[in-house]
Amino acid sequence: MFKVYKAELVKLKRASLSLSTLASVLFITGLSTSLLFLLVDSPEGNGREGVRITRETLELATGLSLSFSNAAGLLGIVALCIFAAQTAQEYTYGTLRNLLVRQPSRMKVLIGKLMAMKLFALVIVISAGLFTFALSYLFAGVKDISTQSWGSTDARIDIARTFINVTIATIGYGIFGMILGLLFRSPVTAISIGVIWNLIIEGLLSIFVTDLARYFPGQLLSNVAFGGSEEISYQYSLFTSYGFLLVSMIIVAILFKRRDVAN
Repeated sequence: MFKVYKAELVKLKRASLSLSTLASVLFITGLSTSLLFLLVDSPEGNGREGVRITRETLELATGLSLSFSNAAGLLGIVALCIFAAQTAQEYTYGTLRNLLVRQPSRMKVLIGKLMAMKLFALVIVISAGLFTFALSYLFAGVKDISTQSWGSTDARIDIARTFINVTIATIGYGIFGMILGLLFRSPVTAISIGVIWNLIIEGLLSIFVTDLARYFPGQLLSNVAFGGSEEISYQYSLFTSYGFLLVSMIIVAILFKRRDVAN
């Protein structure tokens, strides 16, 4: 299992993958953070789904972590794409058969790959967080927003809490991508379905159908990143989303163990 873990890390550390992923993540978080601060006075809103986050809100101890949690959904989509591609391409390139020759236990292969991709997701979250916090101070100065409360103990506690929540949500999105990769065994198909489902289907249905977001894993994971909301509690979002992922992972793991390795 640990040999599979190390082998997967070698693949993930390739410059073509790691640097392009890092660039995408920094662009996404940078865009989200800049819009949050630069549109702070806009009546049309500066948060997700057109929500307006005021100067007074940003000046609170929780203001520093707002831009980070605001980009969590997009970070999750990046993780979904990486997990789905890294899983499904084993079938596309025919490398899974060679991998199973060295490690016959399919469950150990699956767990080893998942461990490596979780570590990769953690690096993504840390990089995004540091970049977001640096930009927040920069744009706060540009828009004359007080950062006095950002250095308080309450702010540090909130940052730690937000980091944990965003990490949980990002890994959850990634596991969803891995499930799709195992199910469809094609990177293009898995990524397309994952992105369309999370960004379009879940998003639109949640807007037009009341309380439907309570049953969508993507919406629940986004809510986990925000620490819960008035409509859906943090505990419900966490346990329901990961319950869905656990059941789905068990099903695809059984399929992975029994199906032929050829695509």
